[in-house]
Amino acid sequence: MTRQFSAACERNREPILAVLREVLPAPAKVLEIGSGTGQHAVYFGAHLPQLTWQPSDVPGSHSHASINAWLDEAGLPNVLRPVRLDVKSADWPASPFDAVFSANTCHIMAWDEVRAMFSGASRVLRQGGVMCVYGPFNYGGKFTSESNALFDMSLKAQGEHMGIRGFEDVNGVAGENGLVLERDVEMPANNRLLVWRKR
Repeated sequence: MTRQFSAACERNREPILAVLREVLPAPAKVLEIGSGTGQHAVYFGAHLPQLTWQPSDVPGSHSHASINAWLDEAGLPNVLRPVRLDVKSADWPASPFDAVFSANTCHIMAWDEVRAMFSGASRVLRQGGVMCVYGPFNYGGKFTSESNALFDMSLKAQGEHMGIRGFEDVNGVAGENGLVLERDVEMPANNRLLVWRKR
């Protein structure tokens, strides 16, 4: 079946939506980096009809077929077809965007890709735009839970470049790109939703 399903997306979509309602301007053009299955795109697009939601994922990924399958079923006029985006390339979607959103990508990307994501996001964000990143993070060099420590081990077993990132490191990269932290929201299952604004 082309349409893929993520149980994690089903679990975290409502808590994420509650924060997005508060921090995203309306109307707004939003770029989602690493749209994965496409579930977030259709869920947020349906509940935030004032947004124009642009999904994306890496070239050659099976995600594009899944995203399109979810879009075909949902039939939402405000959710666009996914674009191919390699964060390390200079070929980003046409800007400016009012917001950039990414969920569960920092711990899968290599560190140079994380840096490239923040650099690219800053380039395509308008002044005053927001960047929202969801996922697990370490604080003070320590895991916030035993389950996160085990998750980090499983990530590193899949690839040495993977792993839960330190909040301080990520926030430092954001700052280097003109993004100022506005919110650090505790989310279910030992995750966070970090919100920066472009100054």
